Amino acid sequence: MERAKIGFITGLTAEARWLRNAGFMVKVGGGTPFGAQQAAEALANDGAQGLISFGLAGGLKPGLVAGSIVVPTAILEGNRVYPADYALMAFLGGSTGAPLYAGQKIAQTAHDKSLIYRRSHPDAIDLESGAVARVAQARGLPFAALRAVTDTADTDLPPLAMSALKDDGSLDFLAIAKSLVCHPMQLPSLLVMAQSAKAARAALVARLEKLPERSF
Repeated sequence: MERAKIGFITGLTAEARWLRNAGFMVKVGGGTPFGAQQAAEALANDGAQGLISFGLAGGLKPGLVAGSIVVPTAILEGNRVYPADYALMAFLGGSTGAPLYAGQKIAQTAHDKSLIYRRSHPDAIDLESGAVARVAQARGLPFAALRAVTDTADTDLPPLAMSALKDDGSLDFLAIAKSLVCHPMQLPSLLVMAQSAKAARAALVARLEKLPERSF
């Protein structure tokens, strides 16, 4: 499979630029399950021969640090399990040996993350991979995910984390400003979050640079 036939679904417009520069098909899902589903459907309609969920994730497994790469064995969504494609996992650098949890909302507190982890021991959570996996299964396409941890399992997210993105995956600066005015004490947490996101993005870029020209 050529790079140009692999479709990546990502939450952020900045991530989409990296992927296009690397020669992949890409659509932005905006960080929501519905947006990811639409993006995956569009890529399938455009002729993608495989789908990959790409971007940031919240850490659930204790000990995973910001910037840890996750290539899950499967996606857990409710009572459903979507196994990842072995060849695509190998293309992404190999499985990291655990599933990823498909959330419908951000796990905002360490307590929330702990409850999810106890049930099925996934490495991380995101909001897009479940939708991408569903579309891939319905279309008969191979699927995998490549994610990097931002907030760790013991981290509580500031209120801004719930409203920073627009539906197109760009930053909502008005919402950010309003959140800072209403909750000024979250600024230190935001600075830590920014450093964690920087580490995660650096890890994703480094992994992209190591991918082979052909997957299988």
